[in-house]
Amino acid sequence: MKKWLSLLGIISLVFLLASRCEPEKKEKLASASGWLNHHDSVSYVGIETCLKCHPGIHETFVETGMGQSLAAATPTKSIAQINGDSVLYDPHRDLYYQPYWKNDSLWIKEYRLKGKDTSHTFQQVIDYVIGSGQHTNSHLFTVNDFYYQAPFTWYAQKGKLDFPPGFENGNNSRFSRLIGLECMSCHNAMPTDFVLGSTNKFKSIPQGINCERCHGPGGAHAAKISRGEITDTSKEADRSIVNPRRLSAQMQFEICQRCHLQGNAVLKSGKSFFDFKPGMKLNEVMQVFLPRYSDSEDKFIMASHADRFKLSACYQSAPEQFTCTSCHNPHLSVRSINVKNFNASCGNCHGKSTMVLCSESEAKRAEQADNCVACHMPSSGSIDIPHVTVHDHFIRKPQDIVAALGKEKVEFLGLEAINDAKPSARDKALAYLQQFERFEGETFYLDSARRFLNQVSPRNSDYLYLEVYYHFLTGNYPQLKAFVEGYGRKQVLDQCNERSYDNKDAWTLYRIAEAFNIPKEVGFAAQLYSKAMELAPYIIDFQNKYASLLYKEGRVRQAQEIWKKALKEDPRHKESLNNLAYSYLQSGDYAAAIKPLNRCLLYYPDYKLAWLNKATWAGQTGDRESLQESLENILRLDPNNAQVKALYEQNF
Repeated sequence: MKKWLSLLGIISLVFLLASRCEPEKKEKLASASGWLNHHDSVSYVGIETCLKCHPGIHETFVETGMGQSLAAATPTKSIAQINGDSVLYDPHRDLYYQPYWKNDSLWIKEYRLKGKDTSHTFQQVIDYVIGSGQHTNSHLFTVNDFYYQAPFTWYAQKGKLDFPPGFENGNNSRFSRLIGLECMSCHNAMPTDFVLGSTNKFKSIPQGINCERCHGPGGAHAAKISRGEITDTSKEADRSIVNPRRLSAQMQFEICQRCHLQGNAVLKSGKSFFDFKPGMKLNEVMQVFLPRYSDSEDKFIMASHADRFKLSACYQSAPEQFTCTSCHNPHLSVRSINVKNFNASCGNCHGKSTMVLCSESEAKRAEQADNCVACHMPSSGSIDIPHVTVHDHFIRKPQDIVAALGKEKVEFLGLEAINDAKPSARDKALAYLQQFERFEGETFYLDSARRFLNQVSPRNSDYLYLEVYYHFLTGNYPQLKAFVEGYGRKQVLDQCNERSYDNKDAWTLYRIAEAFNIPKEVGFAAQLYSKAMELAPYIIDFQNKYASLLYKEGRVRQAQEIWKKALKEDPRHKESLNNLAYSYLQSGDYAAAIKPLNRCLLYYPDYKLAWLNKATWAGQTGDRESLQESLENILRLDPNNAQVKALYEQNF
């Protein structure tokens, strides 16, 4: 009985939250430091600690999309309807994917057919399901604590198995998409076990977004309560933890848009994805940029609720009155709330006469059951995730929606910082560089980046990083070398010495090393690679490049040791596997070469360099079957290779 009373109390809260457009007056804080849990020394304690005192809220919250955001891959968590016929085919790579259950473990099998025979097969166990299941279930797996996304997603609304967003249309990255700190920090509780000096390595991860994403780290609060220090919150705020109800409407909005305003996130200098805490403005830590087009009012990405709502007259007319909780209760699943409750929110501002004032015909209103949401926030597909429809949070008149659909000419207008009206030249330059590298490789992004870079002072702490990043992306290594020579080699080495969550200094060193990796500059390149490895020891690309440089200089044994060490850390690193095998081939150790070669081709069946090396191995060892297989795969990948074609015709 107590359980139901608790639940009814929470449900009544959602009506209370939505019962008026103008919220209660919020207690003003002198500064963000007024919340004790903003201090860096305060730890995250996890949802189980919160459960001890807040069982009622916990019971409903774990059923929300946030609470269900990530969990171990079990039949209970997965909503995917997988059977023996559940197969995906990628025509661009000629690869098939078949997810299946083996007892209570979820697996994905990748294979290729040659006629009726299987010419390639690889199987991977799935460790986690990511996504609440309201829209999708995607899948993660780990290799030595490195996290990756698997190449299949279940789309709930269509009941359809397909490739994940970004894997379609020839972009299938198979098993190599890294799940880094930015991804994990929004789709999960705060991943405090992220390994510094890596891109995607976590000692462990939480399972599901928890209380602390909206209330901040709970260590100070839990310690205070354990000491028996209880604050009468009817009289004053408990400063040991953020209660969003004590914040202004805009500051509440900042909490939600940390993850419901997705796009090109540009971190402020010296900040990381760990730094934002409830009670702060998001632009203290990052700006979120989105490309704007002449038809952007009609097109939007999935997690753009904050951006879209800010376009609405409702929000613009009263930005200090509306919050996301005007319509949503974060402690309750939207599945448990009747659509009439959302429509009631409209009536609370527009008055009880809303339906009388509605200009739509009686027949149309009856067809929609007087559903304000259906007409003014219609369901629509997002431009970044297939097979999914969401309510557009740009609230407007239906005729305005129809007018927007009629736009024909689409023009790129620029990148806009959605949460900051005045981003700096540094921030805009970095936004364009990231947009080029991570999203769309259009050269006009680099042109715009150059324009804003010209406005960044050489005294700016990120000047070196930005200039090196720009020259590296242009691919103009002579120009990058010239810039570094002008800046000063010693100054570069002295300045790049900080380990950070974004590995900024390590990447700067690596990018410069790539430009100096030529015979006359081997010494300086080696210094750069070596220091990059020290700052980011878990980015295996750095180790591979350093080992390759040593190998070219004749330091074979030292290079091999680095490759072997790298493969102990990441046993699937493509280039390290192939390069180690090549070094053994060149020294005539064919027995040692075949193991890394076969592993490489198991993980990367379309890696032409590895097939060339295996053809060499087969020719040297007299293995005609392997030679034929290797030559056929080289010709599959490079049909116009005259030398390989002639060799194949001579032998087979």
